Amino acid sequence: MSPPASAPRPFFGWHVVAATFLLAAFGWGVGFYGPPVFLYAVVARTGWAVPMVSAAVTTHFLVGAVVGANLPRLYRRFGVPVVTVLGAVLLALSIAGWALAVEPWQLFAAALASGAGWVAMGAAAVNALIAPWFILRRPAALGMAYNGASLGGVIFSPLWIALIAGIGFLPAALAVGGVMVAAVATLSVLVFQHTPDSMGQSPDGKEGADPRPPAPQGGSPARLRFLRDRKFVTLAAGMMLGLFAQIGLLAHLFSLLVPGLGEGMAGLAMGGATLAAILGRSVVGWMMPVSADRRLVACASYGVQMAGSLLFLPAAGEGGAWLILGIALFGLGIGNATSLPPLIAQQEFAPAEVACVVPLIVAIGQAGYAFAPAAFGLLRGGGMIGGSGSVPLFACATAIQLAAIGCLLAGRVGRPDRREQG
Repeated sequence: MSPPASAPRPFFGWHVVAATFLLAAFGWGVGFYGPPVFLYAVVARTGWAVPMVSAAVTTHFLVGAVVGANLPRLYRRFGVPVVTVLGAVLLALSIAGWALAVEPWQLFAAALASGAGWVAMGAAAVNALIAPWFILRRPAALGMAYNGASLGGVIFSPLWIALIAGIGFLPAALAVGGVMVAAVATLSVLVFQHTPDSMGQSPDGKEGADPRPPAPQGGSPARLRFLRDRKFVTLAAGMMLGLFAQIGLLAHLFSLLVPGLGEGMAGLAMGGATLAAILGRSVVGWMMPVSADRRLVACASYGVQMAGSLLFLPAAGEGGAWLILGIALFGLGIGNATSLPPLIAQQEFAPAEVACVVPLIVAIGQAGYAFAPAAFGLLRGGGMIGGSGSVPLFACATAIQLAAIGCLLAGRVGRPDRREQG
């Protein structure tokens, strides 16, 4: 009598999604939503000028762009688990450096390190972790994983404020950093070291299949070729402009809200924006038809954010209703600005090209939006929403979001129909 057949092993990809969700929560909660709070805390502690501290935030994101562009190379050389853990350790130590800085050069040194560390837990890392496991269901899988980024904002924006006010910046940085490193190390050992091949599984489980032929792997010449590709250039530019407006506002929104709302309510408002981001990304991830033109979906998302940016303008004169609605509409697009461009790339490029395109567009986007905190800092004149500096700030954000829509639409002109069902 033959032994009974063993039950098939559950698809491990969903464990990867759950682990990446948690990784993104820490990555964005510390490396993305943290800097706006750090900006306020550093200015309050040192009395340094807002434009100077904003330039440190710019340095943080700019260094991340350089490291992010080389993330696939780092993965190949050192392995995903090692790179991920080292990134978490570097981020934890460098945030303590933000708290300890007593000279501007020390702040910028900490920003260099924090920028290099957080990208191992950022957008390119999330896509790299999810992509091997999902093809047909990648929009839903990425949407779920990226929702960890938004949850990081919901949790960490008010948490940073409460911890810094309660125990001080340095103890808060050490406590959060220690928990983050322990969690990321555990996830790397238990989950991130595995691949579909090592688990004997296929992308999407049994049904995953990519209908497009593979493209040859490319190095620097392939990257140069992408720079002449209309689809690539317009996608990268649209992502960069959309994130420039988004990061510019997020970097200063908290400190603009504090004088009118107080630190606690301002933190809750920032958390509310990221709750809206979870809703917006979830709706797109689960409701977007497989045949949808993802560029148009991204344009609609930017349009909603534009409406939110415009509603910030009358917030001072009309009270809380305009402000709450503006935060909600602006927040609905926060997550989609990060998650939709990789999905557009999946729709428009062959699989091996996507492995090169996604890190490149993320790096270009981050290199561009890295300058947003400093640029928007120069626009600030008033100290709160409705102050003299906030009007050009929100008007500028609206104009940049409109330009992002224009770039995405330009990429649709004359493009071949290379859509795949995923």
